[in-house]
Amino acid sequence: MERGFGAFGTAASRPGMNSLEGPMMEKWIDDRMDRLAAELSPSCCCSVSNVEGQADLPGQKAVVDVLEDLIGLLFPGCHGEGPLSGGDLAEGAVRGKIARVAEQLSNQAARAFLYASGGPFADPATARERGVRATCALLDALPSIRDMLQEDIVAAYEGDPAARSTMEVVMSYPGMFAIAVHRVAHALYAAGVPLIPRVMSEHAHTKTGIDIHPGAKIGPGFFIDHGTGVVIGETCTIGRRVKLYQGVTLGALSFAKDADGNLVKGIKRHPDVEDNVVIYAGATILGGKTVIGHDSVIGANVWLIHSVPACSKVYNQEPEPHVVPDVKSRNFSPEDASLAASSL
Repeated sequence: MERGFGAFGTAASRPGMNSLEGPMMEKWIDDRMDRLAAELSPSCCCSVSNVEGQADLPGQKAVVDVLEDLIGLLFPGCHGEGPLSGGDLAEGAVRGKIARVAEQLSNQAARAFLYASGGPFADPATARERGVRATCALLDALPSIRDMLQEDIVAAYEGDPAARSTMEVVMSYPGMFAIAVHRVAHALYAAGVPLIPRVMSEHAHTKTGIDIHPGAKIGPGFFIDHGTGVVIGETCTIGRRVKLYQGVTLGALSFAKDADGNLVKGIKRHPDVEDNVVIYAGATILGGKTVIGHDSVIGANVWLIHSVPACSKVYNQEPEPHVVPDVKSRNFSPEDASLAASSL
């Protein structure tokens, strides 16, 4: 590769760059390139670099590619560029995706297990075996995951008067995509696969604004309406036929610490939501001991840190709006004055 500015094009070919900036940049490259490249090298004081033979992890894009194949298996022809061909060709496409996922995910999972077990000091054969077992378990679970997603689709269609078809739900609803990714990620999380479930869930978070930790246990018939800003924590358990609106947080109230002041991990921190509960926009429900009883309705913007019995309605007292007539407005008429007076 050229060392000078020619590697980046001439000054004349660079939009907005004058004849002085070209030599300046070339001089900077000559003076600083070697030192800066050495400072940014993965081998120089970088504890989070992913280098073959060291961390040796699957890249984020590789995980997302596998996830897209998995979503394609769950919703054939819905999240790609067009419909699948019919008959034997469709079955062949499914077989191809299954084979690709089996190879790539088992390899990625083995790398993740190896890294979590100590990297170069761990046993590669054990990591490979665990990766294969986790991948096989997920592939075996795909039919049941799809059955659960069918209940989620019906819940969204029946729960949203704006939904025109179940296909619209599958192809366009961000909540449906986030739930589908979660059900895949949760299966891997339950199998003990490190890192990969979180990469998948954060990919969905990035695309939809919905943050579901892969550890959360969520029953069938789950519907997130609108979705943006929803947060569901790692130790949440959500029952059947639960509906959330945008901005709902099912989070931790506080974080326990050990004697050295470090956060204690692996304990129950997030609430449980029983069957047939509706939680409206902006509600915040916190704490590992908090349980929302079945068939309850939690109103918008409610703040809860304690349990609610079954069949409850929880809402904030509605504030009274204060209406003041704008008598200085040019459009303020005697009729407006009479109407304003009657409303006070």
